[in-house]
Amino acid sequence: MGIGYRYGRTVPGPLRTLLSISAVALAAACGGGSSSSAGSNGPPPGSSGPGTDPHPASGLDSRPGNSTCKAPPLTAPSGAAVAVERVFPELPFDRPVAMLHDPVDGSRWFVLEKEGRIRVFANDPAADSFDPDFIDLDVDTRGEGGLLGMAFDPEYPTRPEVYLSFTEGPTMVSVVARFTSNDGGITLDPGSREDVIAANQPFTNHNGGHIAFGPDGHLYIGLGDGGSGGDPLGHAQNTETLLGALLRIDVGGGAPYAIPADNPFAGNPLCPADHTSSTDCPEIFAWGLRNPWRFSFDRQSGALWLADVGQSAREEIDVVEHGGNYGWNCREGRIAYSQPGPACASLPSFDEPVHDYPRTEGQSVTGGYVYRGTAIPTLLGQYVFGDFVSGRIWRLVDDGAGGLDADELASTGLSIVSFAEDRNGELYIVDYGGTLHRIVPAAEQPDANASPVSALLSATGCVDPEEPSRFASGVIPYAVSASAWFDGAARERGFALPDGTAIAVDENDRWIFPSGSVLIEHLRLDGMLVETRLLMHHPEGEWRGYSYEWNADGSDARLVSGGKRIEIGDAEWVFPTSGECLACHRNEAGTVLGAETAQLNRPLTYPSTDRTAHQLETLDAIGLFVSPIGDVDVLPALASPDDAGAPLGARARAYLHANCAHCHRGSEIEGLDLRYGTLLEQTGACDAPPLRGDLGIANARIIAPGDADRSVLLARLERRDALAMPPLGSTRVDTEGAALVRAWIESLDRCL
Repeated sequence: MGIGYRYGRTVPGPLRTLLSISAVALAAACGGGSSSSAGSNGPPPGSSGPGTDPHPASGLDSRPGNSTCKAPPLTAPSGAAVAVERVFPELPFDRPVAMLHDPVDGSRWFVLEKEGRIRVFANDPAADSFDPDFIDLDVDTRGEGGLLGMAFDPEYPTRPEVYLSFTEGPTMVSVVARFTSNDGGITLDPGSREDVIAANQPFTNHNGGHIAFGPDGHLYIGLGDGGSGGDPLGHAQNTETLLGALLRIDVGGGAPYAIPADNPFAGNPLCPADHTSSTDCPEIFAWGLRNPWRFSFDRQSGALWLADVGQSAREEIDVVEHGGNYGWNCREGRIAYSQPGPACASLPSFDEPVHDYPRTEGQSVTGGYVYRGTAIPTLLGQYVFGDFVSGRIWRLVDDGAGGLDADELASTGLSIVSFAEDRNGELYIVDYGGTLHRIVPAAEQPDANASPVSALLSATGCVDPEEPSRFASGVIPYAVSASAWFDGAARERGFALPDGTAIAVDENDRWIFPSGSVLIEHLRLDGMLVETRLLMHHPEGEWRGYSYEWNADGSDARLVSGGKRIEIGDAEWVFPTSGECLACHRNEAGTVLGAETAQLNRPLTYPSTDRTAHQLETLDAIGLFVSPIGDVDVLPALASPDDAGAPLGARARAYLHANCAHCHRGSEIEGLDLRYGTLLEQTGACDAPPLRGDLGIANARIIAPGDADRSVLLARLERRDALAMPPLGSTRVDTEGAALVRAWIESLDRCL
């Protein structure tokens, strides 16, 4: 049976608002992730000193002063020095997916929310309220569906029409429909809906959904390959279907639309939504796409730039040409796809991307814009794009040999779901976690090659400089109940807050660490220190991860830049890049992972006092929380996967929480929510067909109750290749963890 309770406890509303659940890190997590064995008691002695007014329920006598372990200011990155600043901070958004500037005078912004609502607000930095909703549609939000795109008619407001792209049920269908405003652009009339084009979706992912009018006045529509994994139905290379393609239609030339005369297959009958055409679809402008996620037209040259999300190896950027075939599922980026479709052998050459990058740098590309603003002259004419998972932002620059190289501009920690362009050509960022940001010039441009942190761990202020294996006195130890797998490493964890600050909890129950905070983690193999990771909340608001490699005699550790792999015995150890750190420490998951209520709702023996006490009560007693924590017995508590006395379901779900929930925590990735507190029937995994490939398993399910061998979730845990989960930071299978999950799946008889 799966657990049928939320974290095993009932949480009163006021307490849940105060302290509840964030996500937990897994293999690629850098400092502060859910790691170490469940029974670990934190760092060696020396983490704090005794005070004079002890709290009987506290493991520490007082809050230790922290004068050394604080995140320093960042230096500007290379090339075009930019910063990312939050805008419209008083406005809350629920899973925003896109942002458009008012085409009339720029006085308003429109933000699309996945659930179907379009929020409107004044283009005023101090805006603290919304105008009436532009529209609120009933959409199908399963998987990657929902309200996905919007485009104003080129003659707006003379022709007061707006086009929306969305999915609707009961069987998922991608729809582009036209709506009219009857009140001078204040709202759209839902009753004015006129469907323009539709395409049935066989699965709930790879919907694409972006729409935009091109310089030619035609409407361009990006549709993914229909979902699952690997394009099993062969849509992207089949031009008799609308899926896996960029469409171009003339919405003003006929009913429901006309075909531009120079489309590659113009003259053929319009293609139906159910993909039963026997001729090439005249709507197609280009094809061979997996999941086009945001495209744009250079406002100066008219070039069409498109980002196509990869499968398991490469993410790509294309400059799309009329009649182009961009290779999927025969190719992924510039390389051959590992499981090409049967048609690939007979196809001619493909159009190559202008840039692609590996999954070590990001795992879901988000298309942006060619910068045509004036605030950052060094960025002029360069294409800017980002990655949803890693939160990194790049520009493309001339490589001197006729190609383009990516130059990283920022590592944000944001879940970058879209970019936006205002009327002046300045660029904005939409964070799926609910915030808006703007790319601005960096205030200063110091040495671009300088790191904000010290090259030696002993000089960071977070460890004892005389004995770096010991945390500094201002670092507070903590331990977790459920561990993420880091190739068998044991962990010692702690965090440090600037004096006078405290931890708050937001409306999504995430622990919010103040600027300047540092989380630190020692990793040991067979008792030997191998790596120390720092996760820092820099004063500019950005989170970044840093990795230090210990020397052979264990006397100090040196900063690793750009990632590294070394051999330790007969195994390989992976030092993550900063981008890989943020791939797990995502804003949507709360950035800080592991340090959460349910994980710390357990006792710990504090080395400095040799007292065993409850962690949450200790942190509360020394003033670490903005508001009192209350009774820990009614707060959520995570089971330990190692506790043989705990229910099997609780142990397995805790393991998945620690190893999967930082990404799989809602609809944005396969519709899975693997957080411990989500009822099994509501996870989107139980008896559900896999959306990203079945790994060759007959009648596969993500979790097949009672049949572990048909369960793709387990199959991914039991492998360490490009199709493995977790995808980063590990080279060895966690055999004990996989055995636990296998036993749990075999014990299930239904999805309850």
